[in-house]
Amino acid sequence: MFSEFEVIPAVDMQDGEVVQLVGGERGTERTYGDPVAAARRWVEQGAATLHLVDLDGAFEGERQNATAVEAILNAVDVDVQIGGGIRTEADAVGLLDRGVDRVILGTAAVETPEIVEEISAVHPGSVMVSLDARGGEVVVSGWTEGTGLDPAEAAERYEQLGAGAILFTDVDVEGQLSGVRTDPVQNVVDAVDIPVVASGGVATLDDIRDLRSAGADAVVVGSALYEGKFTLEDARTL
Repeated sequence: MFSEFEVIPAVDMQDGEVVQLVGGERGTERTYGDPVAAARRWVEQGAATLHLVDLDGAFEGERQNATAVEAILNAVDVDVQIGGGIRTEADAVGLLDRGVDRVILGTAAVETPEIVEEISAVHPGSVMVSLDARGGEVVVSGWTEGTGLDPAEAAERYEQLGAGAILFTDVDVEGQLSGVRTDPVQNVVDAVDIPVVASGGVATLDDIRDLRSAGADAVVVGSALYEGKFTLEDARTL
């Protein structure tokens, strides 16, 4: 999936615009314009993969920014992983059939774990299970509901069900540009043999180095890139 360590720009969408939320909380968003323009910019700067999130879909339980997603898929020719509001096998398979490389399942994977197995049987290695943790607990439904699940234990379970990768987001530091915490990432990395993608808190190039050292196969970066804390080129050439 990742032949080498990757820095993956995030294109989080709300009401058809690129946004970044602080701690996953609605009402904290900073807006950054047109999703297609953002996607094109990151690809021009060397992104090999784009991370698309339909935030409205994550909160509402069904995809809301499909038009913007389709426009991005038409505009770029790199790997694309997408999450937010994908709640059924049909939704996931439809996106994969359309050419999306990986679907990201959070709420659906927690509520119906067998969906990971079902999708993986049709598109092996295409499911990235999103384990978003707040206070050491996996949270779902746009990070609003606790599950009681330990991220590392959950990661191990989803690997057994056929997940091709784990996306681990540290919600406690997400969007705050306050730095990363490597211990939670390390715990998930140690629990599985499939790739782990880390997200949340990246503010400096050193944060990326630290996550790579913790064993992450890739890092998703949003706010730091949009706020110009460093360039994608600098991040990719660490």
